[in-house]
Amino acid sequence: MGWVTADAPTKADLAACNQCGLCLPVCPTFRLTGRETASPRGRLMAMNSVDQGLSSVDGVFEDIMGFCLQCRACEAVCPSLAPFGRLMEATRIEIGAQRPSAQKRLRAVVTGRLLASVIAMRAVTAAAAVAQRLRLGRLIPPGMRRSFTGLRPLPLMPPSTVGRSFGAYGPERGRAALLAGCVMDPWFGPVRTATIEVLRRGGYTVEIPRGQTCCGALAAHDGDGEGAKRLARTNVSAFADADLIVVDSAGCGAHLKEYGHWAVDGDIVASRVRDVTETVAELIEAGALPRFEPTGTSVAVQDPCHLRHAQRIVEAPRSILSAAGYTPVEIDPVGMCCGAAGVYSVLHPATSAELGERKAEQVRASGAAIVASANPGCEMQLRAHAVKSYRVAHPVELYWERLAASPAAG
Repeated sequence: MGWVTADAPTKADLAACNQCGLCLPVCPTFRLTGRETASPRGRLMAMNSVDQGLSSVDGVFEDIMGFCLQCRACEAVCPSLAPFGRLMEATRIEIGAQRPSAQKRLRAVVTGRLLASVIAMRAVTAAAAVAQRLRLGRLIPPGMRRSFTGLRPLPLMPPSTVGRSFGAYGPERGRAALLAGCVMDPWFGPVRTATIEVLRRGGYTVEIPRGQTCCGALAAHDGDGEGAKRLARTNVSAFADADLIVVDSAGCGAHLKEYGHWAVDGDIVASRVRDVTETVAELIEAGALPRFEPTGTSVAVQDPCHLRHAQRIVEAPRSILSAAGYTPVEIDPVGMCCGAAGVYSVLHPATSAELGERKAEQVRASGAAIVASANPGCEMQLRAHAVKSYRVAHPVELYWERLAASPAAG
């Protein structure tokens, strides 16, 4: 059986790859294994084989596609601009559609329903907070245990910013609508606070619209196409009146910027989406936010794949750190994936752990006591492998700490 859904990879997208192999050196799974089937080129060959009716969407095909981290490093070096991210999402939708019904429903409930439910996420957060306080990590299934150790300390009663509005300090520059997301509010409160406060001091009134939900990235990456479309439609409606949409999770921002593929009028919303590092860097450059004296402290910079490769944002986090008085330290010139990749750490724990340890070793080799990462999954992965040797924080969080401590912050 070949493709069975209307979302199948198109022949035009598949034909974009010229099989040059320039993607091989930047592909994490190929670098680890040396297998052609673990490379972007090999995966595209497998997709073409199904498209031409030479093979089917079977277990072997699912393993080949499931081993991909969807880091999209290959897109950044592809001379023919093959849309690998879009092809992988389309292929995983095909795989999802052909899974056994019970398995398909269970996975769709997790990625398309549980993450979208504020009540469910508050319950999960409370349970994880209790487990942290009682040191029950050993009771968590081995595949999820390392991710658990990468969590920040969680509140028993996580607050929600949804539906709230925070006025600008001083003359209003504009209004920024903020994506709440599924985990940023309950799990990354300090990052959310930093995002809101820095934007306010830069002249923005920050609004967190009601009616919004999970961005849908995890649903899309896991093959739940209908769930991803439903979540995108909900957010398109919630953000319809926003002129600027700010996102403080790189993976969510990358997905929102491609909403034109997922929902009617999604391209309108996508055109208004900005990663928080883009917006803050622009405010600093414009003089709306201050620069601080050097601290003499080095900060290692980890580039989340969906910031560097998908959104092509590289300079903004570094300029923010420099403005905060830190010295940015490069640890990986090609931005190899840390191995977090959404639920990848649960589905492929050994591969994820190997990539995570390699990234942590790069940080340790830099000698920096702090590493900046602009994505929640990457942050958790870095912290899980830190062995208390460094601190992990969002670039805007580090800037906010300097701003909040300055006399003018009053």
